[in-house]
Amino acid sequence: MNVVELNQVTKTFGTTRAVDGLSLAVPRGSIYGFIGPNGSGKTTTLRIILSILYPDSGHVRVLADGQPGRSSDRIGYLPEERGLYKKMRVRELLRFHGELKTGRKVNAEVDAWLERLGLADAATKKIEALSKGMSQKVQFIAAAVAQPELLILDEPFSGLDPVNAEVIRTALLDLRRQGTTIILSTHDMNLAESLCDFILMIFRGQKVLDGTLAAIQDQYGADTIRISMTHPHPNTRHLPGVTEVRDLGQTQELRLDPAADPQEILAALMQQGRVRRFELTRPSLHDIFVRIARPTQEE
Repeated sequence: MNVVELNQVTKTFGTTRAVDGLSLAVPRGSIYGFIGPNGSGKTTTLRIILSILYPDSGHVRVLADGQPGRSSDRIGYLPEERGLYKKMRVRELLRFHGELKTGRKVNAEVDAWLERLGLADAATKKIEALSKGMSQKVQFIAAAVAQPELLILDEPFSGLDPVNAEVIRTALLDLRRQGTTIILSTHDMNLAESLCDFILMIFRGQKVLDGTLAAIQDQYGADTIRISMTHPHPNTRHLPGVTEVRDLGQTQELRLDPAADPQEILAALMQQGRVRRFELTRPSLHDIFVRIARPTQEE
């Protein structure tokens, strides 16, 4: 069963078509990732799902309800533009958010989340006294504390250090195990690869990718070689069958022509020095993103 369904949804602002005939289906109990360049239509799509915006055309169905807005109490939302009442204290604010959604006391749930995210000592502090990372964790709890059926997160890892990002990532996996469906927008391709069950890429308002990571990579095939050599600056741009080189510093990614012979490339590299790593693989999500979104010379 799908928790969210969009069918040929379009939204225009003036002369700009922010969302252009978009269709998608979010399966229940999944983590569904939105990726795409800035201005591609991700946030607009999330706001349409939330009934903050209404489409010019097309159909939206959320939590099996065809009437937008009626399911809002069953949805948690962390917006891209963070907004917390700065004069309120942390525990007070979270209880307010939880009770607003559930209509009951959520004291135990709030305290459990504060303990889990390392904020117990900050429970009585005012929001304005918190660091950016702590405020981000409070905003996340505010979205999740009511145990929503659908949790929508717009850049939930922005401003978090690796330790706190791991805490949130683990919390999301636990929520999914408990039955929550999660939609998240992110610019972190490594995170999308490791966390999301399904990935949607929007580019210029249109869907260009939609499916599991494996299915998306299968569209491109094993056309990438990752290499690492003792030679600090190997000459890779004129190797036989290599059409593009992406230098990552310690490693390089070589994109291959369909007719290229990886053995010929390996032999040519060995003439330059010792090869420490040579891996024929499918392109990463980062690589696929760049291939689609990189400006062309015509632009």
